[in-house]
Amino acid sequence: ALPVSPLRVRGFWPLLTALCTALLCLYQALRGSAAGEGAGGPGDAEAEAAGSGVPLLKGSALLLLGCLLARCCGGAGGGPRRGGARWAAGPRRGALERFHARQLRVSPHVLGHSKAHVGRVVAELVRAAKAQGLQPGPLALSLRGDFVRIGSAYEQHKVRSPDCFDILVPLRLPPHLEPQPRRADWLGPCGAFVCGLRARDGWTRRCRPFAEGFCVELEGRSHLSSGLVLRWFQGHLQRCLGAVRYRLQERCRVSLSACPGQPPTLHILPCSDYVCCHISMAVRLIPAIPLGDALYLTALPPEGPHGSLAAEALWGFNASRQEQRLLGWLKEQAPAASCHLKCLQILKGLRDLRRHGLEEPFCSQWGRVLSSYLLKTALFSLLLQGPLEAWDERFLVERLEDLVLYLRDCLRKQVLMDFFLGNSSIPEAVALPRFLKEAAPVNLLSAFDGPTLDLVAFQLISTWIQAPHIIRMYSSPRYLRPVPAPCRHTAEDKQEPPAE
Repeated sequence: ALPVSPLRVRGFWPLLTALCTALLCLYQALRGSAAGEGAGGPGDAEAEAAGSGVPLLKGSALLLLGCLLARCCGGAGGGPRRGGARWAAGPRRGALERFHARQLRVSPHVLGHSKAHVGRVVAELVRAAKAQGLQPGPLALSLRGDFVRIGSAYEQHKVRSPDCFDILVPLRLPPHLEPQPRRADWLGPCGAFVCGLRARDGWTRRCRPFAEGFCVELEGRSHLSSGLVLRWFQGHLQRCLGAVRYRLQERCRVSLSACPGQPPTLHILPCSDYVCCHISMAVRLIPAIPLGDALYLTALPPEGPHGSLAAEALWGFNASRQEQRLLGWLKEQAPAASCHLKCLQILKGLRDLRRHGLEEPFCSQWGRVLSSYLLKTALFSLLLQGPLEAWDERFLVERLEDLVLYLRDCLRKQVLMDFFLGNSSIPEAVALPRFLKEAAPVNLLSAFDGPTLDLVAFQLISTWIQAPHIIRMYSSPRYLRPVPAPCRHTAEDKQEPPAE
């Protein structure tokens, strides 16, 4: 069973101190009363008769306080009880439940409409981009023709509003590019596990136009450049957007924006009579290189090593489909009313609320350290440490507190390993590709210094202790985004277009 944390009995110590003080005072009073009776003379017989009931009253009070003290000590020292400390968890649970229901929970009906609409628009754009990409010839880059839905919106832990989505767009590459997994020591203090796509010997001479347009040199060999591929992908989608915009003009308005080094973002503004929920959506379209077994390579973040050409020759592993498989397995094994995803939603919501009271530069560091991927990694690690039956909805506060304490310990130790890279404790039911099994373990906290992690750990515990107060303080309309208007229809939207 999962251990009971010290925070759950924290509220007993002030009560114990007060009770001990009261017992000491009563003891002193009884001693004084006894001494006074011994010193009295015969003339005090009337007073003695009047006060004969006082010792009995004091003794009864002493017995009552002793029983209360024993009960408190038993409640504080009891072992790992799953439903323990209900007197303290009751108000906290009510505040967290209201916070989740009013601010975090996404309507399944609204989310279904948004996902269906995003699927239709992205399918139109990918179809048009694939048709144009095949024209230059088999040695040019092109789209594979499908797309992969990833992220919290498709993993049932989206919070607040279904207006942001992530989509992987697999590319079709020419042959003779070999994946080369390796550790890049300049990507953080402890390095990061990345992969290069190296051209075979002699291939660059036969395919010089492709090599000159999409490859960079690394260690004397040509490698596919993530930066060049990303720039091509942005331009290619922009050229195809005209045809999509014409076909969708009665349904919505679409536009594409792109920042240097970032995947393009598709903005969808539904027309007033098409989507009843009237939510403007932003869809991040991420070009991905398929490696097989539902594993993909994506461009590294732009804050890579000094913007060098060597960094552009390396790609990062994307295991989003493996995360979805693990979540599916957990859903099958955990109780029907499991609260693990609800815990993740509430923790993300508290993280976002606490950010309002922080100043720069720590505010930005707070969000980067407690990223959604890191919170999800901590949840995965904690779920596999104890019985899944302990994650029943009845123990929401206890499990959420366990997650906070686990994160606190990881931040203090400055170690939280990536869940899928080189992890041998993943259930066998969740099949992992060879690249992930053989990968070197990566510490997700290695890019942050010790004082920053210590301060984040302190603020995390402070946020949890003051959670009801923080929820009340930052739940005003000033800090909240507007809630989408309720849906005017009850009929379900059409089925999403097929994807992987």
